[in-house]
Amino acid sequence: MADITARLGWRHLRAAPTAHIRHHKRGRLAHEGPGLSFWFRALTAALSEVPVDDRELAMSFHARTSDFQDVGVQATVTYRIHDPATAAARLDFSVDPDTGAWRGTPLEQIANLLTETAQQHALDVLARTSLASALADGVAAVRDRIGAGFADEPRLPATGIEVVAVRVVAIRPEPEVERALRTPAREQIQQEADRATYERRAVAVERERAIAENELASKIELARREEQLVKQNGTNTRRRAEESAAADAVKADAEASRTVRLARAEAEAAQQVGAARAEAQAAWLRVHADVDPATLHALAVTRLAENLPRIESLTLSPDVVTSALVRLAGAPGAGGTAAGA
Repeated sequence: MADITARLGWRHLRAAPTAHIRHHKRGRLAHEGPGLSFWFRALTAALSEVPVDDRELAMSFHARTSDFQDVGVQATVTYRIHDPATAAARLDFSVDPDTGAWRGTPLEQIANLLTETAQQHALDVLARTSLASALADGVAAVRDRIGAGFADEPRLPATGIEVVAVRVVAIRPEPEVERALRTPAREQIQQEADRATYERRAVAVERERAIAENELASKIELARREEQLVKQNGTNTRRRAEESAAADAVKADAEASRTVRLARAEAEAAQQVGAARAEAQAAWLRVHADVDPATLHALAVTRLAENLPRIESLTLSPDVVTSALVRLAGAPGAGGTAAGA
């Protein structure tokens, strides 16, 4: 919208660079171009403002497929007014000289023109397409058909309008149909999820079984090795007992042999000692066989005296002395008697 200010009965217009201004004064064209700024009198001026920038037009309409299913089409058309003079001549772009606002609705007219044209070509395509095909490949087909329809539409160049781009956002069925179409996909997805869950469980069970088998095999192997260990311990114990018994037998044999040898040696020593003693006794007897008995008595007394305890002091009583003298006095007779005997 143009910016118009009032000063002392005059009006000053200042337009944006994207707005094409046409100023007619008393039926003649006084100013024309984008982004103008000038003074004018409201009573003698006729102003038109045509936007020349690119504009986006969102449209939404319903269509029916070949299998009688309603679908909604959402599209966006980008257009511009490439010939402002032609557009101003064909459409009402006049503005109020006091406010700068459009007196008509030119942009709505352009939107209706573009929407009806796009809808006509989209309906033509979808009427020959089934719902499944429209949902799968209908976006590209509708976009191409709408773009071609705009290019062949004679009203657009005659109005000074150029379509820059066409985008089809989506083609959607009715909510009930969409839910019905989603159901098989959801069920399939759920089945895939269930199958994946079952497969994971199966894999988990298989792994648990493998783990259990490994544990059982480990226990069996451990038991087998324990059995071997017990057998080996028994064998080792038996061998130690046999070796100990053999060692004890060898030790006993050695001890018996030593005892026998010692007994023999002791017997031989005793025999030799006895023989030596007997030989000494015989020699002693042989020596004393030819000795006088008196001499033997003297030797015996001497030997007896040697074995008597040592007398440190001797006290003789009169009785003892008298008896000894009596014996000494009677000794020759006794001795003679003994010798005679």
